[in-house]
Amino acid sequence: MENNIKRDIELLFEVGAFRFIDRAWKQFLNPDVANNAEHIFRTLWIALTIAKYEKNVDTGKLLKMALVHDIPESRCGDAHYLSRQYVEQDEMMAIEDVFEKTIYGSDMKELMVEYKERQSIESKIVKDADNIDVELELKELEFKGHSLGKIWEKGRQERVYPSLYTKTARLLWDEIKNSNPHNWHLNSNNNRFRGGDWKKK
Repeated sequence: MENNIKRDIELLFEVGAFRFIDRAWKQFLNPDVANNAEHIFRTLWIALTIAKYEKNVDTGKLLKMALVHDIPESRCGDAHYLSRQYVEQDEMMAIEDVFEKTIYGSDMKELMVEYKERQSIESKIVKDADNIDVELELKELEFKGHSLGKIWEKGRQERVYPSLYTKTARLLWDEIKNSNPHNWHLNSNNNRFRGGDWKKK
């Protein structure tokens, strides 16, 4: 157990350092995009949301799979849609090395294999959540004045949208197109305009 604890602590430091890995598409005019840890955080929430609508999902497995789905990038880095044509990422080797001699044993590797195979509902939901997070971020960038979302819109609609596995993910995708990233605070009943000291008497 003592040896595992040492490796587990190393793993926790590595997970902490994951927040310093930028997503590769930051290269495109340096947009203010989420780092890898931030991407995983929202992907977890998206996956959980999709699962609530889809029903009959093992949410424990789902959340662990969402947590681990990009962890190999701790060792092999991220690659955007252009760089993927030039580099080969050995994600399975990375996942083995990240979790070697930790308390997780082969659990995370098995989840990664399942995620890659896309046979289970959990793996399909996590992949959908991964894609939906990009749509949310492109909408946020649009409101910051970055045009990348509009440039990619036709290609993503033709290539990514048809690859979504769940009805819920397709509904989310369609709704995001007409959404406003500020509505969560603008429509709050308790902001100063609607429920506070600026509300008209």
